[in-house]
Amino acid sequence: QRITAVLMALFTVVLLAQVLMPGALGYDRWAAIFSQQWMKLLTFVTILSLAYHAWVGVRDVWMDYVKPVGVRLALQVATIVWLLGCAGWAIQVLWRL
Repeated sequence: QRITAVLMALFTVVLLAQVLMPGALGYDRWAAIFSQQWMKLLTFVTILSLAYHAWVGVRDVWMDYVKPVGVRLALQVATIVWLLGCAGWAIQVLWRL
């Protein structure tokens, strides 16, 4: 989780550096920031890091507080499906597939 946290912090710094540049912050500027392939890749790696980071945290909550094995398994599967769905949606948004 520490590695994923560092990746998310790095992404935040890179994004803030681009947003704080002089000029109006509108749709055209946001589109220009994310039109670069390296930024799309960094954003996707950050989304994957966020999904893994969330998985580890939520999995621990399910294991600590949900005692019936069947309910815990169902919640874990639902969490995995949700996180994979979010990652798939991110691919679609970033690369407009």
